[in-house]
Amino acid sequence: MSKYVVGVSGGIGSGKTTVTNAFAKLNVDIIDADVVARDVVTPRSGGLGAIVEKFGPDILDKDACLNRRALRQIIFSDEQAKEWLNNLLHPLIRQETLRQTIAATSEYCILSVPLLIENGSYKNVDRVLIVDVPEETQLARSMARDNADETLIRSIMAAQASREQRLEVADDVIDNSGNESALMEQVTHLHHCYLGYAAALG
Repeated sequence: MSKYVVGVSGGIGSGKTTVTNAFAKLNVDIIDADVVARDVVTPRSGGLGAIVEKFGPDILDKDACLNRRALRQIIFSDEQAKEWLNNLLHPLIRQETLRQTIAATSEYCILSVPLLIENGSYKNVDRVLIVDVPEETQLARSMARDNADETLIRSIMAAQASREQRLEVADDVIDNSGNESALMEQVTHLHHCYLGYAAALG
């Protein structure tokens, strides 16, 4: 098990995956709650079965996989549906992220959680790293990446912790509004810091 757990978060479109991929290149184990969230709703999983039972077979795509865009449209227009989905998935995701965190073998590991601030998970890690970009950058990147309309992305942003709330609990901040070399410089610096923190634990 890793001696030290760094929780990573940031708003939609901030580039969390780009940042965690950079740490992975430095041989740091990454536990990504987004990946886990996809794994718990794979075809023939209990999670996906419950979603189909709740919302009907139209929630699947032609390959019998979860149609994430359709589900996202539902839960951001129906608060009860969102609450139901969270109650189903969050325990499954927590259980699997905990298993992967325990199994991590690098000196420190990264736990990437989109809702690290919102669900209070930041209290359970050793250090909080926030990936930060201006809100207009979040919007532009998300619209381009997901081919989604502005109204939907803004509603997702509004449902997340604000930029100010994230920065308030941050121990470290990566500014991801620049180029790749600027990002790698920040990641490398923090990598050495985290190795030091882990080593200090003995």
